Amino acid sequence: MENVIDEAKKDIIEKLIAGGELEATVALLKKQPTVEVAEIMEELMTEEQVLEVLSNFDQENQGAVFSDFDKDLQLWIFEHMDKMDFSDLFSHMSSDVRADFYQELEKDQQLELLPYLKKPVREDVIHLSSYPPETAGGIMSTDFATILSHMTVAEAIEKVRKDAPSKKMVYYIYVVDKKMKLQGFITLKDLIMASPGDMVESYVHTEFTYAEVNEDRESVAQKVERYDLVAIPVINPLDQLVGIVSHDDVIDVIRAEHTEDFEKFMGIVPDKEDNDYLDTTVIQHFKKRAVWIVTLAAVGIISGMIVHSFEDTIYSLMILALYMPMVADTGGNSGSQAATVVVRALALGDVNVGNWMKILYKEFRVSILLAVCLGLLAYAKILFLSWETDIPEAYSLYNIAFVISSALSIQVVTATVIGAGLPLLVRRFGGDPAVAASPAITTVVDITGLLIYFTIATTFLL
Repeated sequence: MENVIDEAKKDIIEKLIAGGELEATVALLKKQPTVEVAEIMEELMTEEQVLEVLSNFDQENQGAVFSDFDKDLQLWIFEHMDKMDFSDLFSHMSSDVRADFYQELEKDQQLELLPYLKKPVREDVIHLSSYPPETAGGIMSTDFATILSHMTVAEAIEKVRKDAPSKKMVYYIYVVDKKMKLQGFITLKDLIMASPGDMVESYVHTEFTYAEVNEDRESVAQKVERYDLVAIPVINPLDQLVGIVSHDDVIDVIRAEHTEDFEKFMGIVPDKEDNDYLDTTVIQHFKKRAVWIVTLAAVGIISGMIVHSFEDTIYSLMILALYMPMVADTGGNSGSQAATVVVRALALGDVNVGNWMKILYKEFRVSILLAVCLGLLAYAKILFLSWETDIPEAYSLYNIAFVISSALSIQVVTATVIGAGLPLLVRRFGGDPAVAASPAITTVVDITGLLIYFTIATTFLL
C-alpha cells in the first residue's frame, strides 16, 4: 500500500507500541480509517502484536481492518487465531472480500473453517466462491437490500433495516417479486422523501442496467463506468437478483485489467498472482518475461537472414548500413503508436472489428502525413550527417538521401497499417488484441522494414 499516513502520527503510535501501552495504541488506532490502521499495523508491528491489537477491536472493525491486510498476513492470522474467533471476524467481512479470501485458502483450510461458520455465511461464501473470478459472479457481493413493490414506504424502510446492508451499499434498494425476480430499483432518497403510506410501486425505476452472472467482469466495469452507477445488479438466467457489483469493486477490476493489458502489450505473460513488484520473485519475473522475449528473438533470425541476403548491396554502399537503425526505429515507433491507439479504442468499446475498414483507412491517412514529415526530416538528416561520408563516384548523396528517406516513408505507412491491423486480426479470431502489440509488432515491422529498405535501395541505386 502507498505510504500516505502522517509521519507524526506514526511516530506517536510507534512509541506507544515500543512502550507496551496497548490500550493507548488501540484507542488511537480506532480513530483512524481502517485502511490506515491496516497499514500502520503491517508496518510497525510484529505479527504477534498485530494479532493482539486486532483482538481489541469490535468484530465489525476487525473484519474491515483484516480485509485491508496483505495476503501473507491474512493467512498468518488465520493459522494462529482461534477458529471460533476467526469465524466471527470472517462473518463481518464484506461478502465479496471474504469469498476472495476463502478461495485463497487450501482445501484443508477451507474444511477447517466451514464448521465454525453460521449457516447463512457458510452458504453465502460457498455460493460466491463457485463463480469464476473473471465473471460478474466472481466479483459480486450479496450485501444489498430488497423490497417488494406492493409494500408501503414505511414497510419498505423497515425491511431495509432488517436486511441491514452496509452503509456504502444502501444507496440503491432493489425491488423484487416473491421469487426474487428483479423488477427495478428505488433510491434511498426516494424512500426518505416519500410519505410513509405511499406504495413503493409508485417510485420504482423500471428502466435499469444490469449484469448477468456469467458476464465478463470487464464488460460489467464498462457498464458501471458508462452509466455512472454506484452499483449494478447481477441476475441469473432466471432474472433473479443474486448480487451486486459496487463501484469500488469496479475500480479493482479496471486496475487489474489495465495491468493485464499493459503486461500483454509489453510481451509479459500475466500472472494469476496479483503481487507487488518487490513481492514477486526473480524467477517469477523471469517466467513472465522469457516466453515472448525468447520467441521474438528466435523470429528475429529472419531479420538477420534478410540482411545477410543483401550483403552485396551493403558492401557496395556502406552508407546504407548507417541508416538501417533509423528506418527500423521509425517503423517500430509508428507501428507501436498505431497499435496503442487501436487496442485502447477496442478496450473502451469505441470501435469493434466490424469497423476495420474505417480504422485502417483512417490510420492510412494519418500515416501518409507522418511519412511526409518523417521523410523530409530523414532527407535533411542524411544530407547533414553524411556530407563528408565517402561515397562511390557513381552515386550522388542527394539520390541516396532521397532513396533512403523514400524507403523510410513507405516503412512508416506499412508499419502504421500493420500496427493497426494486427490487433484487429487477433480480435477477429477471438484473441486478446493486446498480445499482438509492442514487441510482436516491432519484430514484424523490423522484418518488413528491412525488406522495403533493401529492395528499394537495390532497385534504384544498383
